Amino acid sequence: MKRSAAKDTPMHTGLFLPQGERALAAIQKRERVNSAGLLSFLQRIAVNWPSREQVAFLCIGSDRSTGDALGPLVGDVLTARGWPHVAGTLASPCDADNLMAKLKALPPQCVIIAVDACLGKPASVGSFLVSEGPLRPAQAISGTQLPDVGHYSIAGVVNLHSAKPYHTLQTTSLHAVMQMAGMLAEAISQAWPEAIQS
Repeated sequence: MKRSAAKDTPMHTGLFLPQGERALAAIQKRERVNSAGLLSFLQRIAVNWPSREQVAFLCIGSDRSTGDALGPLVGDVLTARGWPHVAGTLASPCDADNLMAKLKALPPQCVIIAVDACLGKPASVGSFLVSEGPLRPAQAISGTQLPDVGHYSIAGVVNLHSAKPYHTLQTTSLHAVMQMAGMLAEAISQAWPEAIQS
């Protein structure tokens, strides 16, 4: 999404509501990246949205599950580093119960980068799946219907797909998740290196 597009057309709230856009998002390719690829992806966004005031992070997850804590951990670090628009921290998680309220509280002019944890293939664990499109939270948990969110999205693969995804997320290594959260937060800081305003 080009910066000029934001001036020409009103920004939506991070939800891909039109059916055509939802269908397009569903077939968009997600790219698996390591830390260098993650930085490159974020730098491409920063070219079009260079100010921290233009960017909002929707950090999805829960503090009650180690595997699902990736988003709130990232939210904590970004908040501590002075990012002005962050929804989802350990103290105030963005989860299934309040996702819509957190999303609506973000400034409507911001581009939204959605961050969430996911399960994946053995070769993908520890890497990130990035997309110039939204993600659908809680895909691993059956029976949960949440909307696609984000203009851009980053999903951290914290553990393996399993027949019991909820249990897998509950028993995922906190150390590994914290390392991934630190890697993502650092890449964000490098992509937008402007001085933190007090």
